Amino acid sequence: MTILIFLSSGLFLGWSLGANDAANIFGTAVSAKMVRFKTAAIVSGIFVVLGATFSGAGASGTLGKLGSINQIAGAFIVAFSAAITVYWMTKLKLPVSTSQAIVGAIIGWNFFSDFLTNYDSLRKILLTWVLCPVLSAFFSIILYKTMKIIYIKKPIHLLKQDKYNRIGLIVVGAFGAYSLGANNIANVVGVFVPVINFKTIDFGFYSFSSVEQLFLLGGIAITVGIVTYSKRVMETVGNSIFKLNPEGAFIVVLSSSLVLFLFASQGLEKFLSSYGLPTLPLVPVSSSQAVVGAVIGIGITHGGKGINYRVLGNIASGWVTTPIAAGIISFISLFVFQNVFNQKVYTPISYELTNVVVEKIEKNGIAVPKDIQKIEYKNAIDFQKAFEKVKINDNDFLAILKLSKLTPMKIDMKKEITKNCNLNFKQIEALKNIDGRVFNHEWKLIESLSKIDSSWRFSKDKQLNKKLHEQYNYIFTLFAKTNK
Repeated sequence: MTILIFLSSGLFLGWSLGANDAANIFGTAVSAKMVRFKTAAIVSGIFVVLGATFSGAGASGTLGKLGSINQIAGAFIVAFSAAITVYWMTKLKLPVSTSQAIVGAIIGWNFFSDFLTNYDSLRKILLTWVLCPVLSAFFSIILYKTMKIIYIKKPIHLLKQDKYNRIGLIVVGAFGAYSLGANNIANVVGVFVPVINFKTIDFGFYSFSSVEQLFLLGGIAITVGIVTYSKRVMETVGNSIFKLNPEGAFIVVLSSSLVLFLFASQGLEKFLSSYGLPTLPLVPVSSSQAVVGAVIGIGITHGGKGINYRVLGNIASGWVTTPIAAGIISFISLFVFQNVFNQKVYTPISYELTNVVVEKIEKNGIAVPKDIQKIEYKNAIDFQKAFEKVKINDNDFLAILKLSKLTPMKIDMKKEITKNCNLNFKQIEALKNIDGRVFNHEWKLIESLSKIDSSWRFSKDKQLNKKLHEQYNYIFTLFAKTNK
């Protein structure tokens, strides 16, 4: 019951996303009177849940690297802060980005807990905020012009054209809703993944993991938001920026759906990387930004005439305000929750340049001053200050930070290993070989297990590595020592 109480803020955020972002998938179609709101709500609700449950893991990795929240009370506040921000913007009828809200809230948590923000992940996310509407506008222009050429070369009767447009809008809307669920579920419940561990439900032919259960709950919350409150924002997106005809509505839905798919598909990323081709980062992007970009693209094909730049300016200001407001609300709420309600919103992490850590660092040609060694730094900020006089790039510092992180663990095979982590027989036997041993660093445990059995070694296969990372995180948590 306690878990569900804390998870309620994530479900509220899911509802807010459904009321705001998810509605944009069918917003143009509904406003163009091509699809009834009831039909749009049912189709988008079903496919959002499917996408969230079965393909939701793709975009969660980058968001997790931005800030790994390690207490359920902290996750509650981060999700709550993002939800309040999105709800506030929704009341103002502005199609804001849930992605921006959750990113701002996570950074607020980082500041409060003295955790470093991973600026490499932040840069990737910021890049998508620019790339998403631009890419959507590009697709919109190309597809709209292609459709016009086809209609000129092969005229279609108006009644048939109307029928095809309606069917097409529902099909691409379903595709867009699936992509939205897969991409944006990380915004809704991604912060809870490290701190909530449901029991795996085994159906025999399929095991329903803890993460999938979490994503299912988030998908249902999004659906409720779509059904109960999404009609208001549809009107803003569909009509206020640029008046759309049915063909334009179809192109907007298709273009925005393609963009969401590109930033969510693990399969596409694996396919492109296998041929040495560049890939897009798997990052939760905003359906609002994608739709607005696509609508602008249609406006550009008409020479830019008819675009309501005042409304566009209001929407853009909402995109700037959202992460800032969410970050401020998150910081203040964390302070209140910790000091007024006595809730633990984060677990402090210490760092120390022990002999084994220094030896490993200096093997890579980096000199570590004697005066900063063998000192326990209470947080990442203090540790960073110690390195101010050392000439070192960001990537090397992050590697040193990871090596120096103190995570005391004692391997105790009497503890129950659940099916959630899907450890195989060889992996469990390797753990038995080090039963009773104590490790102060995660990397030391990784090295020990890797030497014992190859099933614990990382490889060039990204998908296998991702699964192995999840397994390591599970045993780090399982065997963590609560007291030094």
